[in-house]
Amino acid sequence: MEWTIEVTGLRETEQLALRLASLLKGGEVITLEGDLGAGKTTFTQALAKGLDIRRTVNSPTFTILKQYEGRLPLNHLDVYRLADSDEDLGWDELFFGDAVSVIEWARYISEELPDERLDIEIARTGDEGRLFRFRPSGSRYEALVKEIGL
Repeated sequence: MEWTIEVTGLRETEQLALRLASLLKGGEVITLEGDLGAGKTTFTQALAKGLDIRRTVNSPTFTILKQYEGRLPLNHLDVYRLADSDEDLGWDELFFGDAVSVIEWARYISEELPDERLDIEIARTGDEGRLFRFRPSGSRYEALVKEIGL
């Protein structure tokens, strides 16, 4: 099942991420896919704000993982550089703990991802516009998407 929402600017993207953050309880796995500049990191920054994270959140492109503390801990991963790697970075510890895990370019570690998760694809629809496709896997994530109001 897929839910879509189109936003017309940065403010609406932030509102969407803040709404999602307000519903998180910990232990969620959220994947983000989209071309460069689609808004994956922007969405994650707003999600972090909604989790009461005060530190600056930026893309972990060169470190792969950044961790933040807030109302809930956040694991922010950018696995683009793992496209041709078989490294095990302790996925079980990351994905099955209490932290919210947000993974950019998750397709590169698809075999390591838990079966139940929320996949979000972001596509540009203009300079400021974005189309978000939410694909929940598992009843927990289906309920979460419904609660967002999509």
